[in-house]
Amino acid sequence: MKIIIIGAGPGGCDTAVEAASRGIETILINGGKLGGTCLNEGCIPTKTLCALDSPDPGRKEAVISRLHSGIETLLRHKLITTVNGKARLLSPTSVEVEGVSYSADALIIATGSVSASLPVSGAELAFDSSKMLESDEVPSRLCVIGGGVIGLEFASIYKRFGSEVTVLEYCPNILPRFDTGLSKRLKASLARRGIKIETSAEVTAISEQSVSFTKKGASFEVPADRVLMAVGRRPALGSLNLDKLGIAYTPKGITVDSEMRTSVPGIYAIGDITGGMMLAHTATAQGRKALDAICGIPCTIDMETVPSTVFTTPEAASAGLSEEACEGREIITGKASYAANGKAVASACDEGWCKVIAEAGTGRILGVHILGAHAADLIHEAAVLISLGATLKQACGIIHAHPTLSEVLAAALRDCASKL
Repeated sequence: MKIIIIGAGPGGCDTAVEAASRGIETILINGGKLGGTCLNEGCIPTKTLCALDSPDPGRKEAVISRLHSGIETLLRHKLITTVNGKARLLSPTSVEVEGVSYSADALIIATGSVSASLPVSGAELAFDSSKMLESDEVPSRLCVIGGGVIGLEFASIYKRFGSEVTVLEYCPNILPRFDTGLSKRLKASLARRGIKIETSAEVTAISEQSVSFTKKGASFEVPADRVLMAVGRRPALGSLNLDKLGIAYTPKGITVDSEMRTSVPGIYAIGDITGGMMLAHTATAQGRKALDAICGIPCTIDMETVPSTVFTTPEAASAGLSEEACEGREIITGKASYAANGKAVASACDEGWCKVIAEAGTGRILGVHILGAHAADLIHEAAVLISLGATLKQACGIIHAHPTLSEVLAAALRDCASKL
């Protein structure tokens, strides 16, 4: 068997390595930088900056280079052929790259996404996340348009670097897809750190020195030396030739079924190109689902419980359902504070909170939301519990080491169980 994967981001590279480990000959077409947005212009460089108190381009480039070398090593498998260039679909079994055609038994499209922008006057003056990462300059006044994951992470980074930061978010809450309780607590925490946040703010224009917006019918202006446009990302549909092959898609991405099949037999799509949760780990999981479907193997990956993390200060993380998503169901909630946790107090990171949501009748855990130090690590125990359909009684029977931050989750589970 032979497959072609178009796109060498996390989804494409991980799927190529997995396919090769199964004995499948793989052609990986790399139309940009190996590792995609995640390694070069997203997850990795921003997390490197999160660990710094001032810009250090040398450190950032060293991290990217080291991980890039690691990917290259993995792709040196005898069953993987990497082809550099832009791909154009010719048929359900063939593609063209720089005038050369390649054929296979199945195709996987994993071309990722690009930064979105608002159609407002002066939008061309704003930086996107990639351009922000290219610059080592710390602006005196930074205005971030968008209070989602990308915008808030950059807001936290540049506030720590010394910028005066203002965030403008169109929705009533920052992190619109997250649990409202978590969003409100994070907003308050960021405000205490000096980050100004305006919600329900509609940006109307950008100039070289300011951003104009309206709120509740009134007009305002934010002085800014630099503007970051962080209003989400859109699928990189590009010149793939989707229409010619009859592959169904919308502006939100390529349409796929539960096994990542497109409307054309033999062609699959994974990751950001499909819309939905644009996360590196989602793309990797979807790649495994597509590969299982190609091989005729039942896939057991739980795509309903995908952890989401935000590397602000403090970190935020969620798994499962938000309280708003549980509307119409009888639920109970439990909460616990970092301030009551020995490790948090001893480590001077006692700002934080955890909420557990469970089904009222059965006690089945539906969602967990954490704000605080190492929330991005702690959330994975919650994801396991939710994915396995664990109940509060079962979860409360698990012993947590003392003193650890994981006891915050244990305390929230016990608090929720006390309401059954």
